[in-house]
Amino acid sequence: LAVALFFFFQDPEWKNWFGVSSLHGSKGNVLAGFYTILGFLIVFRSQQAYARWWEGASLLQQMRGEWFNAFSSCLAFCNTAPEKAAEVERFVQLLVRLMSMLYGAALNDVSEMEDTSLQFIDFTDLQESSLVFLEGAHIKSEIILQWIQRAICEAAGSDVIKVAPPILSRVYNQLGNGIVMLNNAQKLNEFPVPFPVAQMILLMLVLHWFLTAQLCAVCSESPWWAFIQAFVVVLMYWSLHYIGEELEQPFGDDANDLPISEMQA
Repeated sequence: LAVALFFFFQDPEWKNWFGVSSLHGSKGNVLAGFYTILGFLIVFRSQQAYARWWEGASLLQQMRGEWFNAFSSCLAFCNTAPEKAAEVERFVQLLVRLMSMLYGAALNDVSEMEDTSLQFIDFTDLQESSLVFLEGAHIKSEIILQWIQRAICEAAGSDVIKVAPPILSRVYNQLGNGIVMLNNAQKLNEFPVPFPVAQMILLMLVLHWFLTAQLCAVCSESPWWAFIQAFVVVLMYWSLHYIGEELEQPFGDDANDLPISEMQA
């Protein structure tokens, strides 16, 4: 477009008719203001997109850490008496499967991937009716969290877990912290960048593409320089725009999204 406009504006009549013979004064101020506003919006969106990407990664890692601490505490609190060894083993086997399901279900709740199949430890100790009920649940992670809390309560009541109740409450706090972080991560999916802001930036970028080509055609002495200058400037603006668009939804299938499948493996 810049090359075509360069040859088009070689005719002084057309140049004067479009009013591009001079870019000084008010015309230059308007263009400078437009470029400033667009540059601010592009940078602002890119910063917000990276902040969303980093927040999503941080929340998932913190969630994993909270639930891992809860699981390891339950293992440490298990009764070491020989007569309780069989019951402790059943509880540990059930807990490790439930924790695997919990983290996988949490990742599945936030994931926007087309293929959401994740790896789990087998479901040997779980009743088939419970798995059928879980399959129909809208938010599976909340159901599994209730199962884990109930299993811990029963284990504490039967002395499978032998620890003072105030100390055991740390486990419930860590489980609760993890589910709060999961809800904060879901916020990134449920509340995207406002539609008017995204559309205004896109409209301004299209206008910027045309104005840049026109400006380079008028100010350059060679069609090649007009092309190179317009291409580089437009490429940088659109690249920043697409980088922001790529990062603002971090739980999808794109190359720069978070590795959801690997986080569960």
